[in-house]
Amino acid sequence: MTNFTTDQWIILGLVFVLGLLVGMWMTSGGRRKWKTRYNEEVTARKALETRDKERETTWATREKELRDEADRREAAARAAAVSAPAARTDPYVDDRLRDRHPDDLSAPRRDLDRDGVPDNYDRRPLDGDRR
Repeated sequence: MTNFTTDQWIILGLVFVLGLLVGMWMTSGGRRKWKTRYNEEVTARKALETRDKERETTWATREKELRDEADRREAAARAAAVSAPAARTDPYVDDRLRDRHPDDLSAPRRDLDRDGVPDNYDRRPLDGDRR
């Protein structure tokens, strides 16, 4: 092991103190900056988490409401189907159009495709119109 002289110990002490001073100088002001950025990021993350939790609870309640509404509609449809049986007539043919002659332009025209415009598709004969 090497023996140090007093001058060498003094130089080592000065280098150590110089290192401490340079290190403190390099981090001066930076410690507050990173700590404030970190704290801002933590608060932003907490705000996002609370917003996500609120959104999840909102969607869960909305989904429950929609399911309940669908169940009520289904129950109403079942009750309506039981109380009023379906008609056995063709829904696309109106009763006042059954006896009309195809060349009669004053009579209302049928609209088979339900687009609101009488066109070539509507002119095709139905089973009751074939003569």
